[in-house]
Amino acid sequence: VQLQASGGGLVQAGGSLRLSCAASGSIFSINVMGWYRQAPGKQRELVATITSGGLTNTADSVKGRFTISRDNAKRTVSLQMNSLKPEDTAVYYCNADVVPTGRGIQSYDYWGQGTQVTVSS
Repeated sequence: VQLQASGGGLVQAGGSLRLSCAASGSIFSINVMGWYRQAPGKQRELVATITSGGLTNTADSVKGRFTISRDNAKRTVSLQMNSLKPEDTAVYYCNADVVPTGRGIQSYDYWGQGTQVTVSS
């Protein structure tokens, strides 16, 4: 199972970016998908998650500015980031709780490679 993230970059404060992440490989099903971020010198933190049924959980720090969405058929999760602030600068990681094919019902946690988001003031 692989997660491939894309869409990071450099943007001015107040701007927008859209991150996308695609899951591939021997996948039976995907439970929760989400985005986390890690700024320099800080711990990785949750940004937003979404269940297969579309229920979302969004960090207070980005609520009202970031929107997570998902396409179950394409096995993708996206993060629309608006009104970006310098404090949103971080490496963003996608995450998925995956039940691989042929390994029973146990799910496993997978991470993408991370994509840099830099917001200039």
